[in-house]
Amino acid sequence: MSPYDNLWQTILLDLERLYNEDIYAELFQPITSTYKYQNGLITMVVGSEYIKNRINKLYIGKINELASKYSDNPVRFKFVSQEEITPVEEPVHERKISLDYRQNNLNSTYTFDSFVVGKSNMFAFRMAMKVADQPGAVANPFYIFGDVGLGKTHLMQAIGNYILDNDVTKRILYVKADNFIEDFVSLLSKNNKTDEFNTKYRDIDVILVDDIQIMANATKTQMEFFKLFDFLYLNNKQIVITSDKPASQLTNIMPRLTSRFEAGLSVDIEVPDLDHRISILRRKLHNFDDSVEISDDILAYIASQFTANVREMEGALIRLISYANTFNLEITMDIVNEALGNILKTKRKSDSLNENNYDKIQSVVADYYGITLQDLIGKKRHAKFALPRHIAMYLIKTKYNIAYKTIGSLFSDRDHSTVLSACEKVEKDLKTDSNLKFAVDSIIKKIDSTLLK
Repeated sequence: MSPYDNLWQTILLDLERLYNEDIYAELFQPITSTYKYQNGLITMVVGSEYIKNRINKLYIGKINELASKYSDNPVRFKFVSQEEITPVEEPVHERKISLDYRQNNLNSTYTFDSFVVGKSNMFAFRMAMKVADQPGAVANPFYIFGDVGLGKTHLMQAIGNYILDNDVTKRILYVKADNFIEDFVSLLSKNNKTDEFNTKYRDIDVILVDDIQIMANATKTQMEFFKLFDFLYLNNKQIVITSDKPASQLTNIMPRLTSRFEAGLSVDIEVPDLDHRISILRRKLHNFDDSVEISDDILAYIASQFTANVREMEGALIRLISYANTFNLEITMDIVNEALGNILKTKRKSDSLNENNYDKIQSVVADYYGITLQDLIGKKRHAKFALPRHIAMYLIKTKYNIAYKTIGSLFSDRDHSTVLSACEKVEKDLKTDSNLKFAVDSIIKKIDSTLLK
């Protein structure tokens, strides 16, 4: 028995424990041996397209997670149907993995298969697949932006996982911007760390940098990243970056960096609509446990309660399933209210409070400048109304850090880019305009006293 067959038998024991008897007997038990090994990819043959699709869509993440747990070398599994195996195909000899291979920190569950596609992310998804299929050739850098909790990190890491699925010797580095800053500070404090730093960040094939906006104001770190960017780019290494805003709207990031970000392809991920959120919940439900049944009405209800943050919505679903499993309950609307009642009550109270507070901020700003609330939130562009409007937008963003699109909805459905520009202009002018600073400080004091009442 080959070492890969031994690995599969070990994984089977865990799969039998993790899933119910019917799922295990139908999907996994019939698979007794591996088919071939190539470039770290273990191919398994199953009896039908249906079985193949089910495993690859619902269980491949868990299987590869177990493979990482039990294998000393980095390996991944791929399942194909019997129909895909041609009689003329020759067995491939095992290939040794380079000793220079460095373990990456990708989440194996973040794949294209597990990413739920809708109108809000269709373009980003399709271009990410093209980048993964031809790293360094299609779009470099590849820049993904959008609000918190909408799937930027998932899509970014799916690129890395896809590349590794095709060649496990590829060196993929995923790093959050704050970790890059920490590594650079460590480099500065210890002169002998230069080689270690360069090995980590230059001896790679793909770099995935998450939340680049965190580098704002870190001038020395930005300069080091600029040098790294140019080195990787000139060596045709794929660069993928995520941010909470377009590159052109990054603040306190040096222009030479933002211009390079803009030279590639930028894609955005927007807030998913209701149907898309329901689809996300369905996928999460199937990935969590096939034995759990939740009606479409209940999924629609949960999706309707969480409109802006997919992570919060998925967390609510997991809590509901865990609650029902713990007490062995069938999931009904009454059980939803039991399991999520406190969460939803707090959320509604918070949403209501925030909505009232947004109104109060708008009212205080309007009063300070002697204009009507309707003029403040309306469409008139005269400077008499524009400045107070921009200040109100800036204060709401500063105090509550909600999405620019949400703020725009409070001001006659203005576009998120308009709100972002307004906030950035106020923030910039506050540094040089003493009259503006006095006005904003006075308004903040009035707002604080009003909110305490």
